[in-house]
Amino acid sequence: MRKRPTKTKSPSKKKRSGVDLSPILNSKTNIEFRFIPDEKTLAQTVAQCKLRGLTVVLTQGVYDLIHEGHAKYLEAAKSYGDILIVGVDSDELTRKRKGPNRPIVPQEERIKMLSHLRHVDIVTIREAHQDIGDLIRLIRPDVLVTSSSTEDFKKDLQANKYAEYCERIVTLPPQATTTTSARIRNLTIEGAEKLANEVRRLTQNFLREIRES
Repeated sequence: MRKRPTKTKSPSKKKRSGVDLSPILNSKTNIEFRFIPDEKTLAQTVAQCKLRGLTVVLTQGVYDLIHEGHAKYLEAAKSYGDILIVGVDSDELTRKRKGPNRPIVPQEERIKMLSHLRHVDIVTIREAHQDIGDLIRLIRPDVLVTSSSTEDFKKDLQANKYAEYCERIVTLPPQATTTTSARIRNLTIEGAEKLANEVRRLTQNFLREIRES
């Protein structure tokens, strides 16, 4: 009897090295993949994006009380590339930059809200010990997008302090007529007016009771 030919095993496929970008590139929120607080993991992810020929865009901010202006700004930022990374100021850093009463919305919730926005691909955190250029130097974005309303960044940009770390720097105007700070002021004024009206009402009732007694 003729022997059956021995089947040769096909060579095993080597696993792809590097970071799996599929949870970031698909349409699902996948916050466990999109939120990357660790600097080493973030650097590896950015390197993998660039290896694929994807244009990386970076922007930074507080994103407190997220509104339409934030969404439009992020949409405009994303238009300059393929992957939009948003650096979010931590609660401690926000207090340092904006004052003791900020942020209104804690960082965990701000991160989750940003992860749900369709134009945001990766969210990371900027801690109080980091200066405004740390993420820029780490990521070395193809495009750095800034807002003209960010006062503490203007001098650095005018001095081209970060030009060597970015291929391009784009400054966008505010995308809404009412800023977060203005909204907070309005809420404060409304609260003060309500308190004043309540004090006036209680005072009038007190005086009325005294006259009638």
